[in-house]
Amino acid sequence: MRLSQLTLTDFRSYAQAQLELQPGPNVLLGFNGVGKTNIAEAIGYLSTLSSHRVSQDGPLVRHGQKQAFIRAEAHRGSRQARLEVEINPGRSNRARINRGNPVRATDVLGILRTVLFAPEDLDLIKGSPTVRRRLLDDLAVQLRPALGRVRLDYEKVLKQRNALLKSLRHESFTATHESTLAVWDHQLAEAGSHLLKARLEMLTALRPHTATAYEQLSGSIRTARLRYLSSLEVETGPDQDSRPQDAQLDERGDAEAEPPLDAEAEPESGSSSRAGSVDPSADASVLESASRQELAELMLSGLAGARREERQRAITLVGPHRDDIAFTLDEVPVKGFASHGETWSFALALRLAAYRVMIDDDTSEGSQPVLILDDVFAELDARRRRRLAELAGEAEQLIVTAAVDDDVPASLMRSALRVESVDQISQVTLHERD
Repeated sequence: MRLSQLTLTDFRSYAQAQLELQPGPNVLLGFNGVGKTNIAEAIGYLSTLSSHRVSQDGPLVRHGQKQAFIRAEAHRGSRQARLEVEINPGRSNRARINRGNPVRATDVLGILRTVLFAPEDLDLIKGSPTVRRRLLDDLAVQLRPALGRVRLDYEKVLKQRNALLKSLRHESFTATHESTLAVWDHQLAEAGSHLLKARLEMLTALRPHTATAYEQLSGSIRTARLRYLSSLEVETGPDQDSRPQDAQLDERGDAEAEPPLDAEAEPESGSSSRAGSVDPSADASVLESASRQELAELMLSGLAGARREERQRAITLVGPHRDDIAFTLDEVPVKGFASHGETWSFALALRLAAYRVMIDDDTSEGSQPVLILDDVFAELDARRRRRLAELAGEAEQLIVTAAVDDDVPASLMRSALRVESVDQISQVTLHERD
């Protein structure tokens, strides 16, 4: 899978930009601030309909404009597709495929697959659970595009249910209110169980590839491990609670909820005001072996058990929007205990694992995802640079951005573009390095 041409119109800093891209490595060189990351972001947006830098579409449109366009020629084996996404902040985005009539933007999902690593991915380790949940959701949507609609449905139902809980906060709770909540419960459980099942499948697929990639990048004998932390309670033993930090501490309870600013001072998965006891490892094991219907039933049970507290707090306390993922080296948490180099290696390993999962999912000719490494090599020591270059160099198409030419290993410098400014992108004449 590869792009041969990319055209941006009113996207970020670009009024108009056009790039010709080659199979294999493509390196975008230029000083910080000239727009290299905007190009990487646009390519990633084509495959996920989301940005790795912002949660809303508004900042993607050039200042003073109402919409932006990303157009590309995508190749998958012998097949070719012309893609166009029209970004309309505050309104529905639209797309065109092969210059056809406008369709829903979600119709382009699955045509182009990408894996993007950027410095912001350190938030996978250090940031809020929202970022880690998105890792699984974005991967699932690329592999199963229909989940994009499920994801939107879940967020919509969650917003409506939270609005109802807020409206009931100062009212007497009646049988009518209960029946209305029950309707939202079933809708939330229906969409939520599909989303949760997909996440658990993604986590299972990521585990072996993450461990392998971490070992290859770091040379460490410690094993990179991933464990899902769910807000669903599976009772297995006393006085333990595996619910993730934001499920215990966050007071907002929406799909984009972040933990409190002082969450670092709180226990990661400590005591809870909720009744019910959970053994983390057993909880994860039970969930991963459960059917989608069983997950829906667990979610309905959890919502029923949380009814009183949800009415008091006016938020939805059970569901995939409250979950987290634990990253460890052997049994030691990466967050707070790993070195800077180990943290970078773990975050990189997660993205390389996603790349391998996509390859495993579709082994047909020309199906490898486009791999994007945005300003990565500058943060790595020589050993990790060399190992990453060896792993990434196998990609059918690789997009690399860098501010300093020498940061990029020579083995990847086959085709380079110099980004001088937002209106000047030129081919670079490459010379052999000493």
